[in-house]
Amino acid sequence: MGRVIHFEIHVEDMERAKKFYGEVFGWTFQDWSDYAGMPYFGVVTGEENEQGINGALIKRQGAAPGDNQSVNGFVCTMGVDDYDTSEKNILEQGGTVALPKYALPGMAWQGYYHDTEGNIIGIHQPDENAK
Repeated sequence: MGRVIHFEIHVEDMERAKKFYGEVFGWTFQDWSDYAGMPYFGVVTGEENEQGINGALIKRQGAAPGDNQSVNGFVCTMGVDDYDTSEKNILEQGGTVALPKYALPGMAWQGYYHDTEGNIIGIHQPDENAK
């Protein structure tokens, strides 16, 4: 087994993070704070019949990752229909470039960004013409 079934994104500012992920990827949120005993919002990333998983935003319990530090957790990569539009939305919502768009030749466009909470996220647009 061992299939990923849930993710958690650690955040400093819950409302700012909800706005970022809601605006950029269209995610919706469910308040599970009473259940978790801390600020914790379930994340719905898409329709049940679509491939993918749901997760949560959790209040960060320590320091955020620093600049130029290696990744100290899992990186979530979101599939997108239009890379350039998604990048534009990320930047407009306060994200920054971590690793610019590059081609996975014959497969896709890929890139990495810092969200508003200092986490690294990826976006991936399938495109067999990428080079």
